[in-house]
Amino acid sequence: MDYDRIAELPVRIDDVTLERRERETSSDFTRVTTIVSLSGPGPDGARVVGRGEDVTYDADEHDALARTNLPDLTGEYTMDSFSAHVGEADCFPAGAPDREVFRNYRRWGIESAALDLALRQAGIGLASAVGRDPEPVRFVASTRLGDPPTVDRVESLLDRVPDLQLKLDPTTEWTEAVFDALVDTGAVQILDLKGQYEGTDVDAPADPDLYRRLLAAFPDAVIEDPALTDETRALFEDPKIRSRVSWDAPIHGLEDVRALPWEPDWLNIKPSRFGSIESLFETIEYCTDRDFTMYGGGQFELDVGRGQLQLLASLYYPDGPNDIAPQPYNRPTVPSDLPAPPLSAPTASVGFRWE
Repeated sequence: MDYDRIAELPVRIDDVTLERRERETSSDFTRVTTIVSLSGPGPDGARVVGRGEDVTYDADEHDALARTNLPDLTGEYTMDSFSAHVGEADCFPAGAPDREVFRNYRRWGIESAALDLALRQAGIGLASAVGRDPEPVRFVASTRLGDPPTVDRVESLLDRVPDLQLKLDPTTEWTEAVFDALVDTGAVQILDLKGQYEGTDVDAPADPDLYRRLLAAFPDAVIEDPALTDETRALFEDPKIRSRVSWDAPIHGLEDVRALPWEPDWLNIKPSRFGSIESLFETIEYCTDRDFTMYGGGQFELDVGRGQLQLLASLYYPDGPNDIAPQPYNRPTVPSDLPAPPLSAPTASVGFRWE
């Protein structure tokens, strides 16, 4: 496993700093994240810094972290022993988070910073460490259609990037006019039904009528996270339909992949959901061995986290419909100048960064 290639990398951490980030998004909410910076001596003795991004969704959790700080992370480790240390530490010292998955999000921010630092202290990049060549990254743009839904933002995106493909979150409010306009674009690649979320602001209960309309109107689209209920399960009995289904929200590690209702053809890989780098790498290896089509997913990262996802996609699933478009795509107003896919592969990156 590629994790074995980095597990014994030494990392020395002398200092830890946290920086809050905040930005409005295209999904009508204010995104807050925390940048975790770990520093220590580089190859020539000069100080180097490794960075990661905690993508916990509750802004109050970031404010609480700023008041209480993380447990002590300083010392000398291997990447594997550091991961074990973080796994045993309480990284929510102000109190348990409202959602247990936030522990994984914060752990990912810390471990990705440590990997960035370890690689920089070794003077190498992740591609060299795992023996892989970066490739150009295909990406799609994820957007919502507003309330009431219109295709205005979709048209603005396609006006700027005509070959762009889209990931959309369907709702029962989509009218026939919206359906027809989206079909006419030919750009819809993924339909995220949000049926596997529980206790979040984006929960979408199963709607068999909506599911039928979507399956018929977009016969080639990937269908992400349907809710399987007594009313919807029959819609997914056909092997051809099942082959279009992808999973995202339920996947936090390898056991979740094995527990899916059928062996998947598609998986959305969101590294922050996995928490530890080892869990991410073992799941990627399992999916690669079984020829599952993987694609990267983001969490509205505001800083270094987005580039780290793009680098992982470049190394492991560059041709997937990666939902990791460059950050300008997440701005509330569509910029006049947007980068078109694919992203060119990085050429001389050191650390765990897209540079």
